[in-house]
Amino acid sequence: MRNSGDSALHHSSTQAANDLLRPRAEVNRPSCFRSRSFFFLKTATCIVVLLICRLSAQNYPKATISNGILRAEFMLPNYPNGSYQGTRFDWSGIISSLQYEGHEYFGQWYEHHDPKIHDAITGPVEEFRTNDSAIGYDETKPGGAFMRIGVGTVRKPEETAYRPYSTYEIVDPGKWTIREHKDHIEFQHKLKSDDGYAYVYTKTVRLVKGKPRMVIEHTLRNTGSKVIESTQYNHNFFVIDHEVVGPDVVAKFVFTPNPVRGFSDRAEVRGPEIVFPHELQDKKGVFTELAGAGTEVKDYDFRLENVKTGAGVHITSDQPLLKVNFWAIRTVAVVEPYIQMKIEPGQQKQWTIYYDFYTVPPASTASK
Repeated sequence: MRNSGDSALHHSSTQAANDLLRPRAEVNRPSCFRSRSFFFLKTATCIVVLLICRLSAQNYPKATISNGILRAEFMLPNYPNGSYQGTRFDWSGIISSLQYEGHEYFGQWYEHHDPKIHDAITGPVEEFRTNDSAIGYDETKPGGAFMRIGVGTVRKPEETAYRPYSTYEIVDPGKWTIREHKDHIEFQHKLKSDDGYAYVYTKTVRLVKGKPRMVIEHTLRNTGSKVIESTQYNHNFFVIDHEVVGPDVVAKFVFTPNPVRGFSDRAEVRGPEIVFPHELQDKKGVFTELAGAGTEVKDYDFRLENVKTGAGVHITSDQPLLKVNFWAIRTVAVVEPYIQMKIEPGQQKQWTIYYDFYTVPPASTASK
C-alpha cells in the first residue's frame, strides 16, 4: 500500500555524477591548458546535470498490473511528485501503456510533458464537471478554495469565470491510498472542504481473469453535508499503435452520429461510423458534440479501431448515456461519453466502464 506523500530518494545517480565530475589534483600545466580544462569540465558538468534532471523528471511513481493477456502501466497520483499535477482531470487511473497481442493502446499523444499542463495525461482519464464548472465554484469567494473531485481543493483567484484548461493552485490535495495487486489496482481519495463538501472516492482498475477485458469500477460516497451533483466523462485518449489519425482509424457507434459542429473536410459520417478521408495535419482536428444518441444504458456503446494494424477496443458501461463528444487530432482520436450523478449526503454512487480489446485482420490482409 502506498500513500501519496511517499517519495523515493534517488541519491546514487547524483553521487555518481558528482564523483565523475570532481576535479583531480591539479598538476603543473600551462595556464592555457588549465583554462581549457576548466571550460571542458564546466561544459561536461552542464551536460551531465541536464541528463540527470531529464532522467529524474521521468522518474515518476508507477505501477504495473497484468492478467497474462493484458499488461497495463499506471502513473500514480502523488503530490507533489506525480506525472500529472493538473487540476482538470481525476489523478487516479492514469494509464501510460496498455498492451494486448503486440498492440499498444495508450501513450503520450502530445509534444511536451509538463505535469502542470491540464492535458499532459494519458489513458482513459476522467473529469467531473458541475454546470461546466466545478463543485462549489460559484459560491466560493476569490481567495477561497473549491473542490475538484479526484484532485483536491484549489484556490479561486480573481476571475470572471471558471477556466477548465488552466491549472489552479492546490490548497489541499486530500489523502490518497493506493493498493496494488497482480491484476488490479485500487485508488482511494478522501477530501473535505471548508464549505460542506466532502467525499470518499474509490476507483479500481481490474484486468479480468482469462479475458482481454479491463474494468474500471467507481464508488463516490458523499461524506459531507451538501449534495454532490456533477457530470462525469471519460476522455479515452487512445493512440492505437501510435498510428496517425487518418483513413486507417474508424470510430463506430450504435446510432448514426450527427455532429453538432461541422467536420469540414477532415472527417465524415458514414452510417454509424466516423471516418477520416485523409490524415489529419498538425493540430487541425475536429471537435463536436454528437447528436442522435439515445440516453439509455445500451447507448453507451462505442468502438475505436485501427484497421491498418488490426487492433480495436469496445467501450460500454452500466450507466445511461447523458451525451457524447468526439475529438480528434493527428495523434489521437477520442470518444467522450458523459454520465450524470446526484448524490445526497450519506449516500453513494457506483458505476462501471468496460473495455474489451480485440484484433481484426489488418486491412491489407482482409482485402486479399
